[in-house]
Amino acid sequence: MVYLGMVFFQVVAPILIMLGIGAGLQLKFQFNLKALSNLITYCLMPAAVFINIYETKVNAGVLSEIVIYLVIFSICLMVLSSIISKLLRLNRNQSAIYKNSIVLINSGNYGIPVSQMLFAANPLGTSIQIIIVIFQNIITYTYGLYNLISSTKSGLDILRSLLRLPLVHALILGAVMNFWDIGIPIFLRIPLDYLANAFISIALITLGAQLAQLDIKTIFNKVILTSTFGRLILGPILALGLILLMGIEGVVAQSLFIASAFPTSRNSSTLALEYDIEANLAAQIVLFSTVVSCITVTIVIYISNILWG
Repeated sequence: MVYLGMVFFQVVAPILIMLGIGAGLQLKFQFNLKALSNLITYCLMPAAVFINIYETKVNAGVLSEIVIYLVIFSICLMVLSSIISKLLRLNRNQSAIYKNSIVLINSGNYGIPVSQMLFAANPLGTSIQIIIVIFQNIITYTYGLYNLISSTKSGLDILRSLLRLPLVHALILGAVMNFWDIGIPIFLRIPLDYLANAFISIALITLGAQLAQLDIKTIFNKVILTSTFGRLILGPILALGLILLMGIEGVVAQSLFIASAFPTSRNSSTLALEYDIEANLAAQIVLFSTVVSCITVTIVIYISNILWG
């Protein structure tokens, strides 16, 4: 119990404080969240992705193991969310939001800061989280987008949206320079480090600001409650079983297990708002799962340290 408290105060509590700062600033100053989101997506996150990939050595065997796990895990979540949505007898729009809320995980401005705090002494843990971010973006702009607009957007348009993401370019460039051991001139490395170091604080403040402006009606809704349970409870249980079944161990197992417990991605709400499909429901799910994750993520981190720490 003492260690559980340490995990909360050393990892989760700092995130809550940053979210609170973001929410407070948003209520007072009404930031342009679109501008902040663009700053993160097109500048800070790509820099953080590039630096982490550039500095970390991930052998082909580990990378293939991670990718295989992510594919199986995501397919299982898709099947699980589809079954539950049918049992709940949701309409088409609610079903799309529900399935996205379980499959799409906030691996970016929630997951990377958590990983950077947890694995400060072991960059491999953060690099694994970055791989998960890339994979989640692929899922978001394929499966997630298909759920919402399968009849209005072509596969080619979805692919173009994915290829326009700067973090994809940063990942490729970082991997190439890492593999060929290409040095970075000091006049470029210093600003890259500045941008990468700024990512955590700006991302968490922005997430807090986003949560502060959500229109909350009620949490006592079967879609919100069951999707939160599926994302925060069933997700980690499924991940743990898969990790043990595949025989994954060490930092890789720990990182993957913790990543399975993160709340619903804000992108699920962003997409729903963009295409006007149950936008308020999607926003409430993001907020509720983020709040509840403060407890569940703490427990999952604690369990991961017992199993692989």
